Amino acid sequence: MIASLTGILQKKLPTYVIVNCAGVGYGVTVTATTSSSLPEIGKQAFLHIYHHITEIGQSLFGFADEAEKETFELLITVKGIGPKMGITILSGMSGDQIRETIARADSGLLSKIPGIGKKTAERIILELKDKVGSISASSGVSTSGNGNPIGEDAIAALVSLGYKSLDAGKAVQHLLKTERTFKNASDLVREALKMMNA
Repeated sequence: MIASLTGILQKKLPTYVIVNCAGVGYGVTVTATTSSSLPEIGKQAFLHIYHHITEIGQSLFGFADEAEKETFELLITVKGIGPKMGITILSGMSGDQIRETIARADSGLLSKIPGIGKKTAERIILELKDKVGSISASSGVSTSGNGNPIGEDAIAALVSLGYKSLDAGKAVQHLLKTERTFKNASDLVREALKMMNA
């Protein structure tokens, strides 16, 4: 069972990479978040691996951090959610955001992910709501907008721009704790970018 890979990044696409380990190229399906966090082609890369084995073949799914892998493993326990759908979900929303969304039972936000309908979102929440607490608690730092819709949208926007959800969450939370008033998520994103790029 392959648990991790360390090797030279040979190919890099938004949801697929090839890692060359001692002359053997391993094709790995990854999330968009993980792909964006990997180094340039030709550099050494590390991935946590979920080794999926079925009667008809084997597939590797890679993650930049353990928490994202744990969220993936939780998602695929839900009826009707396979590994490929799990990758799709994690490419549409970070692992931290998914856990926060499930914990808040926000099926509307979850169903905005391409390929996830309302019924699937509700099933994910129903089956995982009691399980996400342990992972969320272990992260140590909240990466949500503390229930503020503008904050949630701002974090999602920052993640889509390539920032890590943890960094985006810290910036947004800091700004929301100030006495400043933000009319919309765009204003919040603009100020968060100034702070993060200072």
